[in-house]
Amino acid sequence: MNTSRADTIWRLMAPDDLDHVTALAATVHPDYPEDTLIFAERLRLAPSGCLSLMAGGQLGGYLVSHPWRGLLSPPLNTLLGLLPTPADRWYIHDLALAPHLRGQGHAQTAITQAETTARKAGLDTLTLTSTRHALHFWARQGFTPEAISAEEQAILASYDPQASLLCRAVG
Repeated sequence: MNTSRADTIWRLMAPDDLDHVTALAATVHPDYPEDTLIFAERLRLAPSGCLSLMAGGQLGGYLVSHPWRGLLSPPLNTLLGLLPTPADRWYIHDLALAPHLRGQGHAQTAITQAETTARKAGLDTLTLTSTRHALHFWARQGFTPEAISAEEQAILASYDPQASLLCRAVG
């Protein structure tokens, strides 16, 4: 697909995007499967933290993020039920781009939008679980490893043995 930067925009995710989000997740993250229900719940709980990257009228990426509290990550493919209150950080659940849209600054734009949403919520820390495949990407974005408990290590292992809890201050 040949799309220009001008016809590629981040917008708030819509419920109609969810099947496309799940399909892209399965393509981009085949080792970390999640059900559509997970994305639907995050969209319902934190609509301002869920974005779709539209490229030439097609979904080419997504960001799913929400308020969170503490240093225990949500386990992979797990419903939250409710968001913790009060929250003390903004959690990036997932950021994915189709391969043909990588390296064009779209991920950085999404992270900046997550920071803006976190700031509006009065939260000054971004947190995420990085899989082994993405550790270098997140390090380039200024995220650093968080000291974790044995309980968190067990949750991270549900992703992969090298998964890491990362954080950075909201810029």
